[in-house]
Amino acid sequence: MRGWLALNAEVFFWAVLAPLKGRRWSMAETFRQMVQIGVRAWPMSALVALSIGLTLAMQSASKLRQMGADAYIPDLVSVSLLRELGPLLVAVIVIGRSGSAVTAELGTMKVGEEIEALKVMAINPIRFLVVPRVIAMLVMLPALTVFGDCVGIIGGWSVCRFALGFSSAGFIVRAVESASTWDLYSGVIKSVVFAWLIITIACQSGLDVEGGAEGVGNATTHSVVWSILMTLIANALLTGFFFFIL
Repeated sequence: MRGWLALNAEVFFWAVLAPLKGRRWSMAETFRQMVQIGVRAWPMSALVALSIGLTLAMQSASKLRQMGADAYIPDLVSVSLLRELGPLLVAVIVIGRSGSAVTAELGTMKVGEEIEALKVMAINPIRFLVVPRVIAMLVMLPALTVFGDCVGIIGGWSVCRFALGFSSAGFIVRAVESASTWDLYSGVIKSVVFAWLIITIACQSGLDVEGGAEGVGNATTHSVVWSILMTLIANALLTGFFFFIL
């Protein structure tokens, strides 16, 4: 925990304070990491979001139609995706694909003494390696979440339109009327918090690797497990905060 907090302090310094003094991080590396972390994860995120939208619509239809309340299926699909399932499931996909990759990459560099070489050349590893990855994750995970929300709603629409006989206009009207702007904002806020947790845990696990290839594997497992656990805890806390306080 102490090392993770120290890493966050260093990231804040190099990402926010140091640029004010003209010591910027690498924008080229940041864009490269945005492609690695976000752009290459969009097919998996889209597939998961689509499957969740389809499943939500089918499962809700099986019960709501029994009560004559099938008109509320678009409401359930849109609100559930925007508030909870969109941010959470996209975050889990990013943990498995991108968070583990960051840990393995930094861990391999640590084992290969590349990080020590950066220090010898008077290059701060946090500014050179960690900050671009943090900025990239903070930008790309919310973008993937919004994209996943859209794909998931399309999945719900396809079930309602082709299996339940809804009109496209009727589905859109119900989905838009039931979901408020705050539903989207709350999901984006969650995705930003998830992004921060995922990337800082991944980077800290990678930088703490010891013991060669076996250490890299253990660190990657540790990173994935703790990222998922902390994401679920943060989701519960944020949901409670939004529900009881806001």
